[in-house]
Amino acid sequence: MPVLRVDDAATAVAWYRRLGFVQQWEHRFEPGFPAFVEIARGAVALFLSEHTGDARPDTLVYLRVRDVDAVAAEFGVPVTTAPWAREVELRDPDGNRLRVGTPTE
Repeated sequence: MPVLRVDDAATAVAWYRRLGFVQQWEHRFEPGFPAFVEIARGAVALFLSEHTGDARPDTLVYLRVRDVDAVAAEFGVPVTTAPWAREVELRDPDGNRLRVGTPTE
């Protein structure tokens, strides 16, 4: 399961909610310590970590969806066509890259 580095888990969870992800749980070793959060959209899950060293910035995750046009409309970005899919590329608030695509048939 991909782990993405985030500065503020609550901000990241709100951003990923726009992609249909829902927070599953949050763990902190003690109050005020960095958060480690799982978010999921159906069977697809991601970890978001405030812990320094858990993941590198500028990570790329590829997500396949049924309707890339809906994602493009939600984020106001154009769809590009590649031989394998129609895609958009997004950056979350922490600079992690998400390529979201609907396979061409």
